Amino acid sequence: MDRVSKKTGIAYTLSGGICWGISGCFGQFLFQNKGVTAEWLVSIRLLVAGILLLAIGYMRQGKTMHEIFREKKDFKQLLIFSIFGMLFCQYTYFAAVQHSNAGTATVLQSLASTMVLLYVCISKPRLPKLFEVCAVFAAVFGVFLLSTHGNIHNMLLTNKALFFGLISAVAAALYNLLAAEISRKYGIYVVVGYAMLFAGIALSVVVHPWTYQIVMDIETILCLFGVVVVGTAIAFSLYLKGVSIVGPFMGCVLGTVEPVTAIIISFLFLGSDFQWIDLLGFVMILGTVLMLSFKSFREQSS
Repeated sequence: MDRVSKKTGIAYTLSGGICWGISGCFGQFLFQNKGVTAEWLVSIRLLVAGILLLAIGYMRQGKTMHEIFREKKDFKQLLIFSIFGMLFCQYTYFAAVQHSNAGTATVLQSLASTMVLLYVCISKPRLPKLFEVCAVFAAVFGVFLLSTHGNIHNMLLTNKALFFGLISAVAAALYNLLAAEISRKYGIYVVVGYAMLFAGIALSVVVHPWTYQIVMDIETILCLFGVVVVGTAIAFSLYLKGVSIVGPFMGCVLGTVEPVTAIIISFLFLGSDFQWIDLLGFVMILGTVLMLSFKSFREQSS
C-alpha cells in the first residue's frame, strides 16, 4: 500500500467519524424536541440509508450488485456483519444510553479499540506494540474526558448499562473486523447498502416503526436528512472505505474523532456546556490521530 492511499484511507475514516459526530447532534435535537425515540430513529435510518445506497449502487454498478449472493461464504459474512456488526452496534449503544447516559455509553463503546488490538495480537500472534498501547489508552481516556468532563461520577454504571455498553464495544469491534475484506472485494455500496437494509428490516420487525406518531414538520425532516444521509449513508460508507485501507485497529482508533465533532457542534449550535477539561480530551484524541498518521507515513516511507 503506497503513501497516497494510506493518506486517503485516513481521510476517509476521519471524515466518516466527523459525519457521525454531526449526525449525533441532529439526533439529540430530535430526541429533545420532537419526541423521537432511539428505536424508531435507528430502524428508519438503517432502512432509508440502505435503500438509498443500494439505489446509487445499482445505478453505478448494475448487475454486479448481485455477485455477493453467488458466493455463499461472502454472503454469510455479509449477514453476520449486518446483524452482529451493523445492527448490534447501533441498537446496543442506544440501549446503553437508555439505561445510563450518553457519556457512559460512549466511554464503554470506545473500548472497541482495545478489543480490536487484542484480536489482532492473538491472530498474528504477537505482543502489542508500545505505540498501539499508547494510542488505545490516549483515545479511550480522551473519550472519557469528553463524555464525562473528567468526573467519573457522571458515569451511571448500572448492570444493564454495563451489559449493553460492553456488547456495543464488541459489536463496534466486529463492525471494523468483519467488513474490510468483503468491502474491498465487492465495494462499499454492496456491503453497506445490503447490511443496512437487512439490519433495518430485522429491527423493524421488532420495533414496528410504522406505529409511531411522529410529527413531520420541516425541522424533523431536515434533522432526519442529517441523520440518515450525512450520519448514516455517507458516514458509514466513508468510514468502511477508510477501514478497508488502513485496517480495523487504526480505523477504530481514528473513529474516536466522533465525540470531538459532537462536542464542538453541540457547543456551537445546541447550547451545550464546554469545560476546560474538554480541551485535554481534544488534545489526547487529536494527538492520537496525529501519532498514528505520522507513524503510518514513516513506516510507508522507510
